[in-house]
Amino acid sequence: MAVEWTDLGLVLSVRKHGEYDLILHVLTQQHGHYAGVVKGGIGRRTRGLYQPGNRLQFRWRARLEDHLGTFVCEPDRMFAAAALHDRLMLTALSTLCASAEAVLPEREAHPLAYHQACHLLENLGDPNWVSDYVLWEMHLLNELGFGLDLTSCASTGVTEELIYVSPKSGRAVCRKAGEPYRTKLLSLPAFLKGEYIKPLNKDDVIFGLDLTGFFLERYVYGPHGKSLPSARQRLRALVAG
Repeated sequence: MAVEWTDLGLVLSVRKHGEYDLILHVLTQQHGHYAGVVKGGIGRRTRGLYQPGNRLQFRWRARLEDHLGTFVCEPDRMFAAAALHDRLMLTALSTLCASAEAVLPEREAHPLAYHQACHLLENLGDPNWVSDYVLWEMHLLNELGFGLDLTSCASTGVTEELIYVSPKSGRAVCRKAGEPYRTKLLSLPAFLKGEYIKPLNKDDVIFGLDLTGFFLERYVYGPHGKSLPSARQRLRALVAG
């Protein structure tokens, strides 16, 4: 008996498979990171459909659960088109897709990562959308079991003036306790504590990217001999630009 499910999801990557078919990696709402073949997916009429970042309705079907399976897809939201003419947005979209495919285990549900990714894509172009990307990486660390504790100072327990993060513990450090060691600590931007300042300071976004990037590199990519995706490095350079 065939195995089949339907779900809403984001296209993460696409590659040719033979002369006419495609292999998609997708992040779905209920089923997580999945791969499948789209029969006859190469053609003029579907050229814009299978772009990374687009949200589609998927029907996945396979003869056995552990088979690659096939996708039948219908459009939902074409997020990729909105980012095509903005280099920073397109790089953020590419980074999100590359990161999700690289670090989220296949066939394991991660609904929070999916919903946060959709939130980011739905708000591309908003004044503070780049900070939403940093928050997505924070949620990604949480999903993978490496969440940071930014609620109180690791040294004193106070909850005020938390402006650093310890690279060893992933915990916040207050100004007074961290001052003697500030060159060895990571900066904690206010927006990661829920303290939004508009317009958002560019340096704070860079601090946020450096913070999440450090822990992703240490705990997620590094143990497997990998580094952050090249798109992620380009994103940081563009923001700093």
